[in-house]
Amino acid sequence: MPLRIIFMGTPEFSVPTLSALVEAHHEIVAVYTQPPRPGGRRGLDLQKSPVHQAAELLGVPVLTPVNFKDPANRQTFRDFDADVAVVVAYGLLLPEEILSGTRHGCYNGHASLLPRWRGAAPIQRAIMAGDRVTGMMVMKMDKGLDTGPVALTRSVPITETMTAGELHDKLMHVGATLMKEAMVQLEMGELTLTPQPEEGVAYAAKITKDETRIDFTRPAADVHNHIRGLAPFPGAWFELEIAGRKERIKVLGSERAAGAGAPGTTLDDGLTIACGDGAVRPTRLQRAGGKPLATPDFLRGTPIAAGTRIS
Repeated sequence: MPLRIIFMGTPEFSVPTLSALVEAHHEIVAVYTQPPRPGGRRGLDLQKSPVHQAAELLGVPVLTPVNFKDPANRQTFRDFDADVAVVVAYGLLLPEEILSGTRHGCYNGHASLLPRWRGAAPIQRAIMAGDRVTGMMVMKMDKGLDTGPVALTRSVPITETMTAGELHDKLMHVGATLMKEAMVQLEMGELTLTPQPEEGVAYAAKITKDETRIDFTRPAADVHNHIRGLAPFPGAWFELEIAGRKERIKVLGSERAAGAGAPGTTLDDGLTIACGDGAVRPTRLQRAGGKPLATPDFLRGTPIAAGTRIS
């Protein structure tokens, strides 16, 4: 018998899971998502989240509470009389009354191999740390930060050049399939839960602006991981003097390169940049207000000679 599901999610990452649950003929009794935020070209228009837009197309009721402190919001949640809540990148901490507000509790789709990378930015942190594998997990939520017992796991390799954006797109589809499988097992009474190990805990703190600048004094491997872990958003960057004025250049892709020199110095006319150990070569760049360009196209419009200092 199909489950009565409350779905809770906000960004594009969550949408495939919502779609998969609908395709599996479960009854989505309500969708919870973050309230509309200012957006548009001037930041004046209120923009509905990707999950909000998807839910409206499906004809599912949408709720956008700022939090669950109001007893009325908690009661509304319980009144849906749902079997389970499915949570994927919702963006709000859930109080215990919500975690226990359905017959089977809340199940979260999390983008890491827990207990490694609990928290807000598991995709970016995995790449920035040089991890070679990550994955999706379905876990039953408890009051801790991503500490609940795990139901299903699917590993995904991280290739040498994979960016956070590419890994994001891979994981969101893997996660949708995995949650669909978990709900089938829950429906049949066959879903088993395994406590997370106590060893190997790591926290994926939210990415802050002050860590997006590239530090070329670090080893090339670290610089490369830093660049691809922040691509395409928020984007790692360096400053370059162009026409007598310093300009911020985002680096949206890179590769390891041969060479050595003073950190932050270009070693050739193709933008190979020396690091503390080794060198990197950006493969995709973006000037402020401009379009992302492959490095050869960027250099045709903005030549950068060997020996240029980049900070």
